[in-house]
Parts: sequence; structure tokens; C-alpha cells
Amino acid sequence: MKVGVGLGLAANSPAGWRDAETWVTEAERLGVDSAWGGETWGFDAFTPIAYLASKTSRITLGCAIAQVGSRSPAVLAMTALSLASMTGGRFVLGLGTSGPQVIEGLHGVPFNPAYSRLRETVEVLRLAVAGERIAYEGKVYQLPLPDSEGRALRLSAPPAPVPIYLATLGPRSLRMTGELADGWFASSFMAEHAAVFLDEIRAGAEAAGRAFDEIERQAGGVVQFGDDLAELVAPRKPGFAFEMGAMGSPEHNFYRDAYERQGYGDLTREVLRLWLDRKRDEAAALIPDEFVIKANLLGTDEMVKDRIRAYRDGGITTLRVSPAGDTLAARLDTLGRFMDLVREVNAEPVPASA
Repeated sequence: MKVGVGLGLAANSPAGWRDAETWVTEAERLGVDSAWGGETWGFDAFTPIAYLASKTSRITLGCAIAQVGSRSPAVLAMTALSLASMTGGRFVLGLGTSGPQVIEGLHGVPFNPAYSRLRETVEVLRLAVAGERIAYEGKVYQLPLPDSEGRALRLSAPPAPVPIYLATLGPRSLRMTGELADGWFASSFMAEHAAVFLDEIRAGAEAAGRAFDEIERQAGGVVQFGDDLAELVAPRKPGFAFEMGAMGSPEHNFYRDAYERQGYGDLTREVLRLWLDRKRDEAAALIPDEFVIKANLLGTDEMVKDRIRAYRDGGITTLRVSPAGDTLAARLDTLGRFMDLVREVNAEPVPASA
């Protein structure tokens, strides 16, 4: 298995950029394969990658994710080609739909049709980065604009093979990932229920005549070491309650839907009810210990190795993790310890059932 981490950028820290540089360069030295930065409503997904590209030489740098709807496919293509050139081919473009609260509230763009926008963005991007003329007729994008003075243009930047990863959760979008994407970002994911997601990706790949193993599959969680699991689990519960109660509307929450498909529908509905009643502590307390354990990599060395094996056996190819620690040095210590465990697991024979 490979390992990926976040960019380690603390937006509220005066030393944030220096710490991010140290974090990513040290991660590269430790053998981490990739580092990823995203965007919500703070820093954008691309500028930090450009900065850190100048500080590194080997590690893959990608966005996980950039929001479609906030940029045209052509702007995404031009940005991707710039970063592919700047990094010497170490850039991966990760895309996702985000949600209506951000796309409609921040960008003033209708969220739907989100599925069509994501599909069409990928299809236009493939044309653009390959150096083809950008002529496309879709539901969301018509290029050039009909009955206009527009022309089908070809980007002047040199073509480059830009891998495209998608962050998808619903069955139809997962099948699209298998059909179109080079990689997949998991969220709201537990290795024990991997088939809920990966079977759909496999079906999409097979329908498109692709091999499932062509698609990189990333999942993971927080890494934290300790002998007292209860002590490690408790601080993680409010985050899951927030995910179920606040990351979306009461009617539409893609993360809650994903947990429901993994068998946690009763839990998510009760957490949502408590959250809407402003009983946030009670909502967090409702999250079972087992739920937190399955969604992260916590405990002793042997416990963490068992979780690494669970992700591997579930079909994940890259563990994207967030090493815990109160300081940068502590987070790096956790990462180094974790990398040793991954190497140990990678050296083991893989069970035939995996």
C-alpha cells in the first residue's frame, strides 16, 4: 500500500506556510507517496500546491478536491497543465461536486445538475489536456457557445497526461468514477463495508471496458497511537456528529447517505435529530466507539497494523492519513512510526481472499 497525507497547512497560524513546507518535505523524506490539499471556503486548492512544488522533488502533489462549478472546465485544464509542467508531472487533479451550501451560497451557481456537471467537466478536461480542440455538446457545457462568435479552441499550453481523481459517494457517481477516472477519494468510508463503494466503481469500469485495478483507490483516517482506546476515541466523536448533522441540509447530506448504505441509517437519523435540537453533546455521545475505530487507525502498533490490513484487504491502494499530534514534531513522529508499520504490512504475504 502507498501512503498519502494532507498538505499540513494551518490557515490560522502565522507559521503555517513554513510548517507546511517542513511537513511535506519531511513526509517526502519518510517515503510518503503523495500530499493533498483541498478547498472549502478558505484557501484555494491550487496555489499551495504551486508553492510546495518548488520545495519538493519526488512526492506527488494533488488537490483533494477542487470544486467543480466554481471554475469552467477550461480554467481547470489550464491550471492543471500549469501545475503538471511546474511539478515535472507530479500533479494530480482531484475533483468533486462539493454541496449546495457552498456551490450556491459561495459561488452563486446552481448545484444541480451536479452529476452532469462533474461528468462533463471530466470529458472536456480530457480533450483540453490532450491538446484537442475543445468542441463539446453537453447538458451543462456547450463549447463553443451556440449561436455565438466563439470558436473551438485548442489550448496553447503543451499537452500533458494529467491524472484525474474523483471524490464520489452515490452509486451512480461511483459508477461514473469507474468509467472515467484515474482514481477515487473515499469519505465516510469503513473498510469492512468497502464493497458498498468498490462494487459500484468496479461495475462502472467493467461497463467501460476498463480494468478495475487501473483505478487508484484512496481512503484512511486519523492515525494516533496509544494503549487506551477510549481516550483516543472520545475526541473523534464530535467530528462524526458534525458530519452527520451539519455537512449538508436536513434533506440532503451525502455523507449521511453513505453511512446509511453501510448499515448505520438508524444512527444517522438519531444523530441528525439531536443535532437539529441543538443537543450537540448528546449527538456526539451517540456515536459508538466501534464506529470511530473502524473509520480511523487508532491504538497500539498491532491495532494500527490490523487497520492497515483491513484497508488493504478491502481493496484500498493508498492510505490517506492524518497523523495526530499537538505539535509539528509530534505529528512527524506519528507519521514516521506509521510508515514503519505500513512497510511491515507491505512485506507480509497478501491473503488470497484480499
